[in-house]
Amino acid sequence: MIATFIHPLTGFIEKTFVITEFELRKLRHDFTELITRALQPALWLLIFGEVFSRNGAIHTGNIPYLDFIAPGILAQSVLFVAIFYGINVIWERDLGIVQKFLASPTPRAALVLGKGFSAGVRTLSQAVIVYGLSLLLGVKLNWNPLALLNVLAIVVVAATLFSTFSLIIACIVKTRERFMGVGQVLTMPLFFASNAIYPTAIMPGWLRTISHLNPLTYVVDALRTFMLAGSTSTFGPSHDYAVILLTTIVLIFIGARLYPRLAS
Repeated sequence: MIATFIHPLTGFIEKTFVITEFELRKLRHDFTELITRALQPALWLLIFGEVFSRNGAIHTGNIPYLDFIAPGILAQSVLFVAIFYGINVIWERDLGIVQKFLASPTPRAALVLGKGFSAGVRTLSQAVIVYGLSLLLGVKLNWNPLALLNVLAIVVVAATLFSTFSLIIACIVKTRERFMGVGQVLTMPLFFASNAIYPTAIMPGWLRTISHLNPLTYVVDALRTFMLAGSTSTFGPSHDYAVILLTTIVLIFIGARLYPRLAS
């Protein structure tokens, strides 16, 4: 009985990693992508973070503002990279690759999860960039190995979450032009309606309610807990993980249902 359960599970995992490896292979053809991605977090930390940390306009308790914003900028970088991942799916549809995937025996959920996981692995470079910049700027980072592993896990799962959300949008709009418009409209509200650059305590009540429904808020809270030395979680690490993982699972299920629509 156990064998009948384990065999399909191992097959699902194996096919998921095959899709992940296929997606990561594309990175070798455009390695400069990793370098250009460093510009955005650098601008936010070096300009926005430095300016606001000097004038004390935003109160963040006992945490210096530059320390407070560093995990938020990492979460922002993950969001910005992952949210436009769906454009690749539309390109694959135009090239006939989606049709080949759908004709294969690979489960739809494995296709979606594999693509999302590959986005998560790609965004690990963002963690390296933000950690390097934070170290240069004197941010008090937590170098405990377990904390570092948690940061990497959160980055990968968060990128999987938002890239799957991106894939769902691509399945609905189906064209690159519409996708770019919708992606740009969604990205900034997700970012500014979170605790990435200011605490939820200073938000008006209506915005605080929206931020509690925003998965990016829990990504930032988890990153802030594990990235910074002496930082405490607002919601609790287990609560953050539960929200992030549950949201990811729901989106993978929806994405698996909608993925065949790309070929129609």
